[in-house]
Order: sequence, then C-alpha cells, then structure tokens
Amino acid sequence: MRLLVVEDEKKVAGFIKQGLEEEGYAVDTANNGEQGLEMALGLVYDLVILDISLPKMDGLQVLRQLRKKKIGIPVLLLTVRATIEDKVIGLDSGADDYLTKPFSFQELVARIRALLRRKIESGPGILQYADLRLDPSRRSVFRGENKIELTTKEFSLLEYFLRNPERVLTRTMILDHVWDYDFDPSTNVIDVYVNYLRKKIDAGNSIRLIHTIRGAGYVLKAGDT
Repeated sequence: MRLLVVEDEKKVAGFIKQGLEEEGYAVDTANNGEQGLEMALGLVYDLVILDISLPKMDGLQVLRQLRKKKIGIPVLLLTVRATIEDKVIGLDSGADDYLTKPFSFQELVARIRALLRRKIESGPGILQYADLRLDPSRRSVFRGENKIELTTKEFSLLEYFLRNPERVLTRTMILDHVWDYDFDPSTNVIDVYVNYLRKKIDAGNSIRLIHTIRGAGYVLKAGDT
C-alpha cells in the first residue's frame, strides 16, 4: 500500500518514511501543506499521515480541502496539541485518527494498520480473478488450491493487478501506485518484479494470467492476449 506523509520536520519525516518502508509500505513525503494537498489530489494513496502545524497551509486546511473535494482517504493527524478541544476540531474536520507527538513508532504502525484494516473491511473483501485469489486483510494468495508465498512488494503489485483486471497497466501507472513518488523511472525494477510475480502465479498452470503488452505495459487477463 502507498502512504503519504506530510511533515515539515525533515528528521521526523525521514524517521517515519524509513520505518514504514521497512514495514513494507511505499511512502512519499511532502514538507508543506500546499505540496501535500497537491500530491493527495493528484495521486492514489491508501492513507495520509498529516501534521497539523505546516507551512504555507496548515494540516486542518489540507484536511478540509480533501473532504470538500470528496476524497475519502483515511487521514491520521499528527500534532503536539493534546487538548480534547484540539482533538475534537481535528476529528470534526474529517480526520480518522489522531496521534500526539512525541509518539512511539509501534503505536503509529498499529494505528495505520487499524485504519487500513477498516478501509479494507468497508470495501471489497477477497479479490479474485479466474482461480487467483488475494485476501488483503490476511495477506494471503491462492492460485486454485495452491498457496503462493509473495514478498511484500510482489503482494502489492499483485493487489494492484487484481484491482484492475483486464486493464493494461503502464509502467508509469505501476510506478505511481506501487513504488515511491521519487523512484527512478529509468530502472527496469518493474519488469523484474513482474517477471518474479509471473513465475510464481503462472508456473505450472495451463492458463497464463499475467501478460506483457509490447510498448504499453502489462495486463491481468485469462488466456492469450
């Protein structure tokens, strides 16, 4: 899953980004409210971690703009403000959760997982195409009766395919959703990971599901393209 961290303190943002990447998330960062709002509106994120005290546009303004534009992405507010009144204002502005600085990284991860779990449970459950099944909440994958073990990045890539079956996904689209915002697009890492995934998903099966569309990208589709 892809997360956006909007935090103007570089050390804090770097700490959060590194820790969450080690947990298997793709993480982008913005260091002011205007940039954060632009990124949240322009790209697809699964969750936003939003500091309240930001330059150019504070976090509550960013949050209100997102909700005004009907962006329902979960938002976790970070702040040094700890009064009940401040929390009420944040939650009434559309926040899904609230974490007071300083905080433990373990608590941050637990809150993120809870928000993402709530999002998954409120949306579609098991993703399935042909005999391929993926359970986002349990992070399990089956092809027929065979369980398939995937790395964190392979799982994210397959989930993206399953949420967009029979749709050609360009390398740019995959890069934007599965990898970081500032990832070098000139590398062949996407092709490498698609090949890893194809070997695990299609190996030993007469019907291939992951196909290369020359000059365009990749598609999840049963049979020949």
